[in-house]
Amino acid sequence: MKKYIYGLTIATSLVILSFSLNDKREDVIKDNSYRLVFADEFNLPNGSQPDSTKWKRCCRNPSRWARWISDSKDVVYIKNGRLVCRAIPNKNLETDTATMLTGAVETMDLFDFTYGKVEVRMRTNVKSGNSPAAWIRNDPKKHKLYSEIDIMESFGKKEELFHTIHSQYTVNTPKHGEKNLFKSDINVTKWHIYGIIWTPTEVIWTIDGKETGRYHKSDVPALLAKGQWTFDQPMFLRLNQSLCNGKIGQLPDTKAIYTTEFDWIRVYQKNWHNK
Repeated sequence: MKKYIYGLTIATSLVILSFSLNDKREDVIKDNSYRLVFADEFNLPNGSQPDSTKWKRCCRNPSRWARWISDSKDVVYIKNGRLVCRAIPNKNLETDTATMLTGAVETMDLFDFTYGKVEVRMRTNVKSGNSPAAWIRNDPKKHKLYSEIDIMESFGKKEELFHTIHSQYTVNTPKHGEKNLFKSDINVTKWHIYGIIWTPTEVIWTIDGKETGRYHKSDVPALLAKGQWTFDQPMFLRLNQSLCNGKIGQLPDTKAIYTTEFDWIRVYQKNWHNK
């Protein structure tokens, strides 16, 4: 009987502890002490370009996601109160050798922040080679150590998405052993609210208000010295419709049109973030 009571006591304690930890996690996600510091509802007339005081076009570069970026108004525009980013076949290869033209916007040099909560309501299509994303990263002109947090990115035809975090350590060390990628099975063609909560010690990902991943700052000095946590510097927003290249995801259909819609995006911070 004593063993039974002891076992029952331990089990009860573990259940109470589990509920306590879950409650604390819920408290972090539902924290109401944040204040809005940036928002765009994309409520401009149809055919408008996004607000130039908040957004600018991303520039083309050799990176997979940016290799076909275009400043064409056909790949970035406002429609029905939403930001539309598209990937379309390039019909004028004589003046531009890019196989496709893709749309991407960012807030670099216009808005950045350190720590806070980001939420974006968006949906995309599921086609071979599809690769949209909502993410934040640091300005390479101002900061040497790489820092990137992918709020949401998906690849190809599967109804799934990934939350990923890249530090200088994960970039420099292919076999880093860090749990820096979190997968969620979800229908990305439906509207969902994807979010992060970024603090001085961790990053939490959410979908529709529920936690889907968590990455912690290491307490190992040697790892910190190698750049395991490079997330104490300002970062800006990026929204894009990109395409895979076969190495990541499937090859795109270069005769198809890909579309990702962003209904709104909001950034919140606590008062102490700016002190």
